[in-house]
Amino acid sequence: MEKKNILKGVLFVGIGASIYGMLATFVKLAYQEGYTTSEVTTSQFILGLLGLLILNFIQTITSKKTLPSPTAKEVRNLMIAGTSLGCTSLFYYISVQYINVSIAIVLLMQSVWFSVVVESFLTKKLPNARKIISVVIVLIGTVLATNLINTEIQLDFKGIFWGLLAAASYTLTMFTSNTLATHLPVFRKSIIMLCGGSIVIFVFLFFAQIGPLHFGGLKSIYLNFTDNTEHIHSFRYSILWKYGFVLALFGTVIPPILFNIGFPNAGLGLGSIVSSLELPVSVTMAFVLLGEEVIAVQWLGIVLILFAIVLMNLPSQKNYKSVEIS
Repeated sequence: MEKKNILKGVLFVGIGASIYGMLATFVKLAYQEGYTTSEVTTSQFILGLLGLLILNFIQTITSKKTLPSPTAKEVRNLMIAGTSLGCTSLFYYISVQYINVSIAIVLLMQSVWFSVVVESFLTKKLPNARKIISVVIVLIGTVLATNLINTEIQLDFKGIFWGLLAAASYTLTMFTSNTLATHLPVFRKSIIMLCGGSIVIFVFLFFAQIGPLHFGGLKSIYLNFTDNTEHIHSFRYSILWKYGFVLALFGTVIPPILFNIGFPNAGLGLGSIVSSLELPVSVTMAFVLLGEEVIAVQWLGIVLILFAIVLMNLPSQKNYKSVEIS
């Protein structure tokens, strides 16, 4: 692989991760203005789907060759896989209702060791020593980054619960994205997966925003950030142009495109290391725009998590030798 292609891959993955890291801060700002989780997620997915349809149309009419189309089985599998994409956004956005963005992103990054567990289960092999050490470092870093060592800090259990669910869903999204229908163009594959994710979002919208609020959990989610009133609002379309465009651009359109271009050039290992930029960017954005307090011990925890990601994805000595021989 040419050096310029590796640098190109690193650049694209780094920009994509940095942009995605800004997302939760804008979600929190939308909450502060009274918008609900269902309004935020629905606006993101509607505009994101529209944007990808436009890009796919442009790619189709400008392509000099016939682009491959998915089979019925691939469409079904991608839509099912896409539900995890919708769940990731939904769970992550719910978690930031209850906890700081800087803590929610740390919980989302637990996908680092979740993926090790899933990989071990699928391959029926125990992880190697380096991966086990990396997982331990991630867990220690998480304790520090969430400031759990401070007994005076009381983290909302609901926020932790939804944050870990988001990490589990994100892990599933990563595995399916890298294994299903890899021959399809980026836009076509993303559209199908986004359709699957949209089903999850629209079901949530029906029950939490428009329909009768007979489910205690969903009701508490909706009432949060709305002065705890019992009045049921219809969907407020102002979210579409106020925050929806930014959320769709930063969460649904740009990062997947950059990742799909960047990862093949950078490689999965190096790409995973660079994509961890999402963590410090998200924490920094929350510190600057939201005024969230991030103390020194939390930064230490973040550094440990980043170190663990690098350690986990560095090529082994055996791989180095194989590269030199080839």
